[in-house]
Amino acid sequence: MSRLSASWLMVVATLLFALMGVCVKFASGYFGTAAVVASRGVVGAVVIGLIAHAQRVSLRTAVPMLHVRRGVSGVAALSLWFYAISVLPLSTAVTLNYMSSVWMAVFLIIGALLPGGRRVDARLVWTVLIGFAGVALVLRPTLGEGQLLAGLVGLVSGMLAATAYIQVTALGRAGEPEVRVVFYFSLMTALGGTGIWLAAQMLSGHLHAPFAAAPWSGWLALVGAGVFATLAQLLMTRAYARGSMLVNANLQYLGIVHACVFGLLIFGDRLTPLSVAGMVLIVGSGMVAARLRPLVTAPKATQGSDHPMKEPA
Repeated sequence: MSRLSASWLMVVATLLFALMGVCVKFASGYFGTAAVVASRGVVGAVVIGLIAHAQRVSLRTAVPMLHVRRGVSGVAALSLWFYAISVLPLSTAVTLNYMSSVWMAVFLIIGALLPGGRRVDARLVWTVLIGFAGVALVLRPTLGEGQLLAGLVGLVSGMLAATAYIQVTALGRAGEPEVRVVFYFSLMTALGGTGIWLAAQMLSGHLHAPFAAAPWSGWLALVGAGVFATLAQLLMTRAYARGSMLVNANLQYLGIVHACVFGLLIFGDRLTPLSVAGMVLIVGSGMVAARLRPLVTAPKATQGSDHPMKEPA
């Protein structure tokens, strides 16, 4: 995996995230969403801790606040997204969350307009927008009456997710190894998910389901969600550290294609002509973005700015 390009790392990461989604779909029926989120963090922290020990990578960091900002924005985005899923149609919630790539393009454009900012390759911005059009065709989002607040929450979740990805890029530029980045995010996910789960139990007065009643397949799915998420997070972190932010953002849309295929094969979902057209746009825009050569542009100010929004596209 270490020899793969940033684009291929992101492609594999989206596949692993889709496998995580399959596990979450199975496990949440037995344990509830908050418990699955907490388990994802716990499993991730344990797996990454073992990997760090085997590779003799220190978990001590010189940039703790970058990790805190990445963790808070990531966990908040995940929590708001799950709230949106509980209220909105799933297709709408997923579409709003995948607007993170659009938000990322907006942040980079704003950063380019600030003093000392770098120009953004407009071609990559267009591939992001075309890819999101493909997402909309696949998912065909709708908002019903009384769902405006939840829709805004879903929109904010996508914006926070974009902020988290920008922080991932900043951590990579700061020289933080992906093992350390994913460990601290997993740790904060475990703490945040556990807190949400405990709060839900206090409000409901009972467990979502007795853990002892869950079959072995449910436990396997619970652990699998954490393992797949951890491996995907590692590859995604390495991709953002090595490659273009907007290329990676565009390739993330491939997760929708993987999810559609798994839904077709495992859950018996059906694909419409519009869904197929959307998948073609997603794959096509990702391929174009990955093959684009960066435009050579001079920065507006001195080199070496470590502001995550001022990195070259």
